[in-house]
Order: sequence, then structure tokens, then C-alpha cells
Amino acid sequence: MTILHHRDRVPDALRGAVIALGNFDGFHLGHQRVVAEAVDMARLQGRPAIVATFDPHPVRHFAPHVPPFRLTTLDQRNELFGAAGADAMLVFDFDDDLAAMSAEGFVRDLLGDHLGASGVVTGEDFTFGKDRGGNTQVLKAIGASCGIEARTVGPVGTRGQTVSSSRIRDALKAGECDTACELLTRPFTVRGTVVHGDKRGRELGYPTANIELGSYLRPRFGIYAVSGRVLATGQRLLGAANVGVRPSFDPPRELLEPYFFDFTGDLYGQELDIAFRAFIRPEAKFDSMDELRAQMAKDCEEAVKRLGAPRNGEQAS
Repeated sequence: MTILHHRDRVPDALRGAVIALGNFDGFHLGHQRVVAEAVDMARLQGRPAIVATFDPHPVRHFAPHVPPFRLTTLDQRNELFGAAGADAMLVFDFDDDLAAMSAEGFVRDLLGDHLGASGVVTGEDFTFGKDRGGNTQVLKAIGASCGIEARTVGPVGTRGQTVSSSRIRDALKAGECDTACELLTRPFTVRGTVVHGDKRGRELGYPTANIELGSYLRPRFGIYAVSGRVLATGQRLLGAANVGVRPSFDPPRELLEPYFFDFTGDLYGQELDIAFRAFIRPEAKFDSMDELRAQMAKDCEEAVKRLGAPRNGEQAS
């Protein structure tokens, strides 16, 4: 799928597009409804459909000190947008210049003149422009004056609450994988490259694939039942993972450390998707390696139960 940045020249084939506008971090149920409306509108009018996202997130630009909170990387969003029917992903590279752009300039100059949008679709709470000077009413009014049709999509609710990225983050911080999965329509998944660690897991008989968490939200620290996928080959794996600072070892280091059942290959340098299926227990510090090894065996047994699969389930050895 085509990836554009907002300062790029838009190919002729993508001019006149209907653009879904938002951050779309996590691409949850509510985001999916906005994008579906944009794709349907584009198809009915015989136009291309583009999904826009902001990177870095505006919060990161204005408050760089806040802890990591991303639910998806750009690559993950690109794949999700494509699966939803988009023809291209548009990345608004959020910097000082974009932050200083007026609401009218954003609509008239950027969306209209530069990007050539014929329509935009947003959620009801979408704001834009310097100091958030624009909202959906402003977007509709300015858009109408320059030939851009603006539509809004109402919030999506589950269990009496609005689906939101904040609600998903709260669920993950509490270790509530099922809730996050329901709102996302899929498990929360960390994508990263396997790096070399200190080989402590191998010494314990549980070699792990060490992945740095980067800009991802830190879910509740502890042990999880997980599934994995090797991006290069599509190989699927099942296992148990520790996420946190490894309190039994020095020095502390934030890592995601999945151990895959019955897997003996070399994953160093491979890019993996690790999906969080169920929370098993919080992190704990053990007085001896024997205690830790015994607990790891119990954790793996529990992970097998939570995953509902035998140890030789889906993965190849």
C-alpha cells in the first residue's frame, strides 16, 4: 500500500481522495467505524480512500517527557489500514510547523490545495490546527468553502462505555488482556526485533527472545501467555513472556522476554509480533535460581492452559 507524508507531492491517482482523519493509534472499534465510512464514501464516488495518522503523536510533540503510550507502530497501522480497504496511508509528520498551522490553513491549504482531498471523515471529537482551534464544525464550514465534504462518525460504545485508546491503555495497565482485545478487535501486539540479552534465560533452561519495548505502552509488568509470529516466514509460536524490569537480575532493564514452547531455532535479528493473550501473575523477585526455575515451569503450564493448546500446538520446531 502507498505511504505518503504530508509534504510529499500527491500522485495524480490519489488526488481527489476521501481522507479518514485521526490519530488512529491502536485502530480500535471506533477508529474502524470512521475508516469504514471513509472507504464506503470513496467507493460510492469512485475515488481513492486514504487514512491519515499523526507521527509523532501530538502529545509526544508537546509533552516529550510523558511515558511511552503507543498502541501501534506506523508499520502496524499501515497494515491495519490496508486490511480495512484504504488505498494509501498519509502520515502527518507532526513538528513545530504543523503545530503552528491555523485551522483554516490546515483545511484550505493542506487538505485542499496540497493534498487535493474531496472529502474527509473524522470522529466527533476530532480537533486540529494551532491550539486546537478547529473542530468538526469548523472543518465542515471551511471544507464547504473549498469543495471538501466533511462527515463525522459518532462514538462506538461497549458495556456502556465509549471505546477509546485511553480505555484500552487503562485495561493494559491493569493486565486486562480480554478487555483490550475486545476494544481493539484483536490482541494488543508488540512488534520488535530480537536483540541479544545476558543469556540468563538460556542458563535456566528457558531461552527467551529479548525485545525492547520502544515507544509502546508498558502493560502491567508480569508474566503473560502470548502468541508470536516471525514476520519473515509467517511461523507461528506459542509461549509465556515476562514484561518488565526482571527484578531477580541486575541491572534492571525493561524488556519483553517471550519463551516459546518447544522452539529450538535462532531468532536473533528477526522481527516478531508478540500478542498478549492473558495475564498470569505480577513480576516477583526470587531468592534463588532454583525458585525462579520452578516458578517458570508453573508459569509455562498456566500459559498452556490459557492458550488452550498443547505444548506442540501451532509452532514448528
